[in-house]
Amino acid sequence: MQRLSVVVPVLNEEDAIGLFLEKVIPIIQDIDRLEYEIIFVDDGSTDRTSQVLHQVHAANPAVCMVRLSRNFGKEAALTAGLEAATGDAVIPMDVDLQDPPELIARFVQLWREGYDVVYGQRSDRASDTAAKSGSAGLFYSLFNRLSSLKIEPNVGDFRLMSRPALQATLRLRERNRFMKGIFAWVGFQSIGVPYTRPARAVGTSKFNYWKLWNFALDGLTSFSTVPLRVWTYVGGIVAVFSVSYTITIILQTLFFGRDVPGYASLMAVVLMLGAVQLISLGIIGEYLGRLYIESKQRPIYVVREQVGLRPQTESSSPVETLLAYSKAAR
Repeated sequence: MQRLSVVVPVLNEEDAIGLFLEKVIPIIQDIDRLEYEIIFVDDGSTDRTSQVLHQVHAANPAVCMVRLSRNFGKEAALTAGLEAATGDAVIPMDVDLQDPPELIARFVQLWREGYDVVYGQRSDRASDTAAKSGSAGLFYSLFNRLSSLKIEPNVGDFRLMSRPALQATLRLRERNRFMKGIFAWVGFQSIGVPYTRPARAVGTSKFNYWKLWNFALDGLTSFSTVPLRVWTYVGGIVAVFSVSYTITIILQTLFFGRDVPGYASLMAVVLMLGAVQLISLGIIGEYLGRLYIESKQRPIYVVREQVGLRPQTESSSPVETLLAYSKAAR
């Protein structure tokens, strides 16, 4: 028997939990030689999400809960669930059923064929608005241009990871977490499974455009230093133009006498240079702020309550666990 852990971060999703379990559990139970656990991570919900999960666990002990002390964000909640998982493979997915549960059987099949990571890749985003799908495409393109790390376009958190891939992922402990980049950075033998992304089965998205913008900013600054480096070139170009303009003014003064400076041109130059300096300082501030957060070494999340979780197997370090799995595979 192999064991599968499904990790589901939730925030105010009391109405979606029952429908999710109705869809997911029969699909998992139809897979041969597979036992399961479903770990919901309550990321500081203010509705009856935790009460519903208590009731569900009483009816089905395979459904577990990690309840965080407050809202830490989806990336932190996902990390909490991955750390609590005890399966030989782990699948993080959303509770809104936009990650089709029907793909779980295909994920498990490919994992058993030898792949460490099997990710779902959206081939059709008709359920998303034009603004959301367009901005997502722009982000993936920009990220892959600016970062040496490449992430597959239209790939979210919905994936299966083997235990070695999961252990390697959990070794990355940064506080500003961009899980898509972390998953890609770890590597391992991977394969994509295309699917059409359906509309949400119930509820509304907790991500607005402001949160998505900050999420994209975290991704770019976590895995690329190009936004910092580019200002070296911008400064060099501005310096060349400034020196050239200074030489031009000196030559005009020497050969044609003193010229009365124009107020408009002077203000244009001052405003342009001021804008360049402020933007560059803002970019530096983004990186400096992240260094400040990392230097505090605060925990990524705080657990308030755990329900139904199995104790983690006593192993040594993640490195030793990886070596053990590698030897078993050979």
